Amino acid sequence: MSANNNNNNNNNPSTLRSYVDSAAGTVQNALGSIIGNPGDEAEGKARQQKAQSEYDASHTAAKLPGMTATSNAVAKDHPDRSAGSWNQTVGAAKEFVGGLVGNEGLKQSGRQQNVSGQEQEARGQISDFTSGLGDRASGAVGSAVAGLTGDRQKQAEYQNRHDVGKTQQRGAELDIQKQAEARSQKEAEARRQ
Repeated sequence: MSANNNNNNNNNPSTLRSYVDSAAGTVQNALGSIIGNPGDEAEGKARQQKAQSEYDASHTAAKLPGMTATSNAVAKDHPDRSAGSWNQTVGAAKEFVGGLVGNEGLKQSGRQQNVSGQEQEARGQISDFTSGLGDRASGAVGSAVAGLTGDRQKQAEYQNRHDVGKTQQRGAELDIQKQAEARSQKEAEARRQ
């Protein structure tokens, strides 16, 4: 059973492992080229491609309402993220309706609620990102120590903590990236006008 557990952990996508494999593939490819061994050269390129696939897999996450899912775990979002998003939506609606009917007070109230929602969502994202980093680190260290002491149950628990932390971090990264892309798109559209 412990061999299976180790094997499962080794099959989890890992950013660090992708970097190591990519570097090893680059070296193998270069050595194959230098010594004129096309087999080593091809194997090095294949190893680099596999490393890129692993890197991509380690960064793949699906955002669902109130949670993030990866191939290894599911993590619930901090409540401020959903509440902040909701406040932005309601605020934008108030701002639109206020502008439509000429009610400056409603328009201003909506604008303030939208900004407040953005700040609230950002606090939730920061919380998820930092706690995700902390869980990844403590999970990795705990899993390594438990592996050295032979405690497979603790090793699996710490590995799960690492995986949930990584999922939580990836979810915050996805939202932050999506918001940055939306901002860039708005700025580009404004420059075109």
